[in-house]
Amino acid sequence: MNTIQYIKSKLKTTLLAAGMLCAGLYSEAQQKVFKPGQIWPDDKGVHINAHGGGILYQNGKYYWFGEHKVAGDAGNRAMVGVHCYSSTDLYNWKDEGIALSVSDDPKNDIARGCILERPKVVYNKLTKKYVMWFHLELLGKGYAAARAGVATSDRVTGPYTFIKSYRPNAGQMPFYPPFTGQSEKVNCAAPASETDGFFCRDLPGGQMARDMTVFVDDDGKAYHVFSSEENYTLQLAQLTPDYTGHTGKFIRIYIGHQTEAPALFKHNGIYYMIGSGCTGWAPNAARWFSAKSIWGPWVYHGNPCKGADSAITYGGQSTHVLPVAGKKDAFIFMADKWTPKDAIDGRYLWLPISFKGNDIEIDWLDSWDLGVFKK
Repeated sequence: MNTIQYIKSKLKTTLLAAGMLCAGLYSEAQQKVFKPGQIWPDDKGVHINAHGGGILYQNGKYYWFGEHKVAGDAGNRAMVGVHCYSSTDLYNWKDEGIALSVSDDPKNDIARGCILERPKVVYNKLTKKYVMWFHLELLGKGYAAARAGVATSDRVTGPYTFIKSYRPNAGQMPFYPPFTGQSEKVNCAAPASETDGFFCRDLPGGQMARDMTVFVDDDGKAYHVFSSEENYTLQLAQLTPDYTGHTGKFIRIYIGHQTEAPALFKHNGIYYMIGSGCTGWAPNAARWFSAKSIWGPWVYHGNPCKGADSAITYGGQSTHVLPVAGKKDAFIFMADKWTPKDAIDGRYLWLPISFKGNDIEIDWLDSWDLGVFKK
């Protein structure tokens, strides 16, 4: 070995040792608490990049999927895709890479630079596929497309293959349970309100689908909830058995009130949903609903947040409610604190949900751990 080779070898060994030391120091500093609104480093020490996301629990592990943001003016457009992280304890997250990549083909629905928001992944036991749904806006079209997009994978971490995007339930009228009042039924021959007019306008080509979530019920049936009718109504729509399409059965919720960021969960046989108003990137008061049947009636209950800054959801906006595996009555409210001028710096607000009978409350905590929940 000559002198130059020796120096290179020693340098490589030194750098490797330094890297291992840094990794060791970081591993010893594993998180044991949640700190809402603070920088949340992954296993590489980088702030988690999974905004507007949701979590799937599968085979003893949690998988967090969210929008991968970038620095600069393009931060709120999809320049990379959907990022995936995994965890066994919810505090510490391993970077699993990009689960769904945007396309370099500008004619592709998920072309680089499109708007791809609020990805949610569910597992289909019949097909043994992982199914990802997301809100999609086509490249260069602003928020005019208002589509739902779907992708699938054989592996939870991906890669996911994009299937299609479209507006749901074209040509379909809402499902009306027996309790539905006549005033809630749409008459497209003479729409009774501006909101009904939006519904009727979009009836032939399908309903607008923006902020969204996906929920799988105890019987394995899945539902897609999304802001529709220029965001003035939430629609809850049943998905096909393979979870990659819509059956045509859907209802309208909280008609005539602009609602975004739906997050649906179930507790003791009651369905709950948390959402927000529509104020752009600025935070507003959260709102919650409950129903004894997935098909309603859905009852509006006001703001679940309490205390200081509850009127702005502590600076955040709902994205998902996570049931904690192995614990009773344990649900985590997940929200994003958006920073549109530096989207990559967006923070995560995770807070425990408290049940007061059949009511829910969310209180601010600077720091907390899973010990707040009963086993």
